[in-house]
Amino acid sequence: MADYTLLSKTIAALTEGETDEVALMATVACELHHADDRFDWTGFYRVTEPRLLKIGPYQGGHGCLVIPFDRGVCGAAARTGQVQLVPDVDAFPGHIACASSTRSEIVLPVWDKQGALIAVLDIDSDKPAAFTDEDASALQQILSETFSR
Repeated sequence: MADYTLLSKTIAALTEGETDEVALMATVACELHHADDRFDWTGFYRVTEPRLLKIGPYQGGHGCLVIPFDRGVCGAAARTGQVQLVPDVDAFPGHIACASSTRSEIVLPVWDKQGALIAVLDIDSDKPAAFTDEDASALQQILSETFSR
């Protein structure tokens, strides 16, 4: 499991004073991806139009380029504003298989300091049931500290 306390401190130090959302996303994706062997694909899908996500900074193999809010796990997180913790992606109705190796997934909405949805953070694992409520809570805290400050 990732050392979220250390990750939070590292990301805060690396992003201190930075306001560019893409730069922040690139740094968070990189730090998270290399912090835990469970994380097979780690990245952001940015809100670029109403009800549409487009690929943002990521680590891992190719991601889907465009995801409407009404499709997949990322779309569900964007549409509902709720964390999506999916232990088995094959059991998730409408799952978009960007990578055939993905077995489980966690997706979290990303809010700016005005409370607007700017992206979702998507982390895929090639292991089933790889993510827990503890991951969700720690990742939400990191996102809040990084993007809502």
